[in-house]
Order: sequence, then structure tokens, then C-alpha cells
Amino acid sequence: TGIERWTHDPKVRRNTSYSEVTNRGVSAWMDERAPRGAVCRLSIFIGTIDARLIAVDGKTGEPCRDFGRDGIVDLAEAVGMSGEADYQVTSAPAIINGLVVVGSSIGDNWNRDTGSGVVRAFDARTGAQRWAWDPIPRDSAHFVAGAGNAWSTISVDPERDLVFVPTSSPSPDFFGGDRLGDNAFGNSLVALRASTGEQVWAFQTVHHDLWDYDLAAQPALVEFMRNGHQVAAVVQATKTGMVFVLDRETGEPIFPIEERPVLQTDVPGEQSSATQPFSTLPSFMPHEPLGPDDVFGLDEADRQACRQLVSAGGRRSDGLFTPPSLEGTVMFPGNGAGTNWGSVAFDHDRSLLILNTARLATFVQLLPRVDFDREIREGREPGFEYGRMSGSRYGMKRTTILSPRGLPCNPLPWGTLAALDLTTGEVAWEIPLGGAPEAFGIPPEVASQLQGWPNSGGPIVTASGLVFIGATMDQKIRAFDVTDGRELWTADLPRAGIATPMTYAVGGRQFVVIAAGGHGKWGLEQGDYLMAFALPQSP
Repeated sequence: TGIERWTHDPKVRRNTSYSEVTNRGVSAWMDERAPRGAVCRLSIFIGTIDARLIAVDGKTGEPCRDFGRDGIVDLAEAVGMSGEADYQVTSAPAIINGLVVVGSSIGDNWNRDTGSGVVRAFDARTGAQRWAWDPIPRDSAHFVAGAGNAWSTISVDPERDLVFVPTSSPSPDFFGGDRLGDNAFGNSLVALRASTGEQVWAFQTVHHDLWDYDLAAQPALVEFMRNGHQVAAVVQATKTGMVFVLDRETGEPIFPIEERPVLQTDVPGEQSSATQPFSTLPSFMPHEPLGPDDVFGLDEADRQACRQLVSAGGRRSDGLFTPPSLEGTVMFPGNGAGTNWGSVAFDHDRSLLILNTARLATFVQLLPRVDFDREIREGREPGFEYGRMSGSRYGMKRTTILSPRGLPCNPLPWGTLAALDLTTGEVAWEIPLGGAPEAFGIPPEVASQLQGWPNSGGPIVTASGLVFIGATMDQKIRAFDVTDGRELWTADLPRAGIATPMTYAVGGRQFVVIAAGGHGKWGLEQGDYLMAFALPQSP
């Protein structure tokens, strides 16, 4: 019915500037050992943006007093970062076999050693820590870095006693002179033994990351037929548009992965990786250079501005894995591109992997410390985010490459929805996703031609072959035919649904529910809505 049962206010500190802006969900756990009606037999776990793990009673919203200190575990305290605003939890905790597993979100361009990206498991009843796994080696005087953290959603396989952790780049994102080497286990999909925290296997998607190509999408656990055998796999979609499909128990590639030579850095003190891993599955992002002849613009003035942005002053623009530079580098895909938070969906009957992508380019420039300090002191360039990267010899500035109208300079579509057939390794279909949002004030006759906009949040697939997805800037939720990508239904939302829908049935009637909150960083109107849709009730 949507009638409110209870509320719980975690009382997040509001007088602090956090490096991130949101929390993406909660988790539920049923304690089968507790008698029916017992307090906190059903527990709801909340990871907060000020780095606390909270447990409340699922029936009342009251704190689970036996968990931690009156229902709270201070996650930052144990890593020596209590009170610091760049250590947060921004995704729902994972639950497996009586354990609550959490990573963290870290402001990874504030400092060179920005703090530990440790992943920890806590007893779901008591809050006692059971194990910890740190992705960053801390036994070398030549390796000074933090992060490598898991800010996205962690997946679990209870039957195999496995936890799948998607990690991010070691800090800072765009200069690795103080963390030479491949930087295992950053930018990696890591399988841990859930009962002990022991590392079982790891696969690195980017060596020595210089592009902020975190693993933002949740690992997806799927099963499908491959060469006549049923395969239990874990799928990792990425910001680069590549999809890696690995054996769940061993980490071995199910579809081949090739190490290919890539462009090299010319930044003093840096040493980029000679090769990078490339999936042989189709990529869902362009990897070619973005040049002045490729830019998009609504008119010639827009196009000219975009040409200047991608080619001025000797800026490097050589496609995927172009290293950051002192002159400035056009990263395409950018760090906010590809399959980001929200992950993928899987149709088991048809072996179709459904994924949405955002196609955006980023400009990043490394600034020697004296130049960085001067720009901070004398005036920052408008529209840029500055990262001090304290302790490093460089600072950085970056921005999404947009026209004066605020539209992406790279070619349309800026967002897609696609299906990958995992039995054949071929693309089944791909379509532009989303239309022009009213907030941009584009004339309707022009807006109708601009299909495929940036998006964030994932799809779901139902047993009847429907793909439901919000994620778009135009404040809509849509349903597509999973077999061919035809749009079958759309509905308006009060704000953009930058979230993954959920579905459930009550009394045989199926509901689809999505959170519609808008998006502050995209300049979209924000709100606080849950929207539920359902088929008509049977007579």
C-alpha cells in the first residue's frame, strides 16, 4: 500500500562537507535462530555517508541494541579516520551467512595516502568484526597510496562461501608515481572466502589505473550454457564499456582476455603500464580518439566551442588509455562513463545480459604543485573540479567535456541500452536510452532528434521478458522487450529515477517500484519519492 510503518533518522552530521553526496540503499537479514516475534529477528542494515554501520529492527525501526554500541558500529574509528569527511559508505552492505560485509567510499583525490580501503565483515547479531581484507599492500617504502576501496555494491554467493568485491583505483586517481607497478588489487574483481576473508582469486581490469576507472558496477552472478556445459560465472561490466566474464570459483576467463600494448605517459615521475587487459567480447563504449571533426553541437557556435575543448594547446586525445598529461588529456571514455553504479541484469532463460551505458568524455590535466597552488590562489578555471592530491608532486583539474549549452561534446548517443548474448558472445541488440530532459530548455522539435542521454542506475528483467529501467535524465521509467529492445511502456516520474527498480508480488499482483530523487551533480531537480506501478487487480 505504501502506507508508512516507521521511520529511522540516522542523524547524519549536516555541518560537514562530504566528498560524496548519497547513500544507495539498505540491506535486510532474517535471523533464523531467533524466535518469532523477537526484537531484530528481521534486521535492516544501513551504511551512512558519515561512516557508520547501523542495525535497526525491521518491524519497528528501533536500534538493535545488541549490535555494536546500541545498534551502531563506527567504521571510520577502526581505520583511524573518525570525523574525517572523506571516508563514507555509499552502497548497501552485503549479507552472507550471518555476516555483514562493507566497503567504503573515499575522497581519493584529496591526499596521496587517503586512507585504507579495507573491506570488513561484522557479525550480523553482535557487530563484532570477524575479518578484514585490505586491497593495498602496506609493506613497501616505495608504495605510498590509499584507497583501492570498494565503494560500489558487493555481491555474495552463499552456497560457495564467496564474496565478490569490485575495487577502485589506488589514490590519487590520475598520478601513480608513488604507487609504481600494476597496483594489485586495485581496479580488480576479487573473490574472498566469506567465512574467513581469505582471498581466493583476483582479476585486474586496469593495470596501474591513471583514469579513475573504478569498478563501479556490482558484479553479477549468472549461469548459462557455454560449449555444451552449464557455467556459473561472475560478470563485471566496466566504465570502459568492456565486459569481463569469469568463472565464479576460479576467476578464469570464460571469454578470452588479451593483453594489448597501450599508449605510454610522458609525465616526469610516472610509469604507465605497457599493456592493458582487453575483453574479446564486444565493447559497449567507443574506444577511438575524440577529435575536432567528431564533436557534437546544436549549432556552429556549440561545435566550435567543443572543437576548442578537445584540441586546444596540444591536448592529448588518442582514445582509450591515453595517459593524463601536463598539457591536458581528453579521456574517452571518461571516468563517469560506461556501465556505472547500478550494474547489469540477466535473463536466465535467454542468456541475455542487459546493460546500460553513459557515453561521456572527460578532460583532465596534471598541474605541477607550484602551478596548482597558483591557480587555487589566483582563481580556479570555471567548471573544473580541482584535486589537491596532497603529498604528490602534482595536483589535478578535470571536467566533463560539455558545450556552452551543457551538452556533451562527444557524438550521440550519449546513453544506450543493450543486450549481450552470453551463449554466442554477440550483441543481440542496442538502442539509444532516454530523451532530452526539460531542464535543458531544448526546443521540442530539436529535442525529439536527440535520443540517448547519459544515465545512471541499472535495469531489471522479469520472467515474462520485460526490461524495466529508469536511470535517465528525462524523468521516465520504461519497459522494453528483452528479445529485441522494443519500447513497450513508459511512465513519467516526479524526478529522475537515478536508481535500479525493484519488483515483487503481493497476492499474485506484481509491483515495480523505483526511487525517484533526481541528481544534484547533473543539475537535475532533486526530490524524495518512491513510485510504485502494478497491473490492474484481478476482478
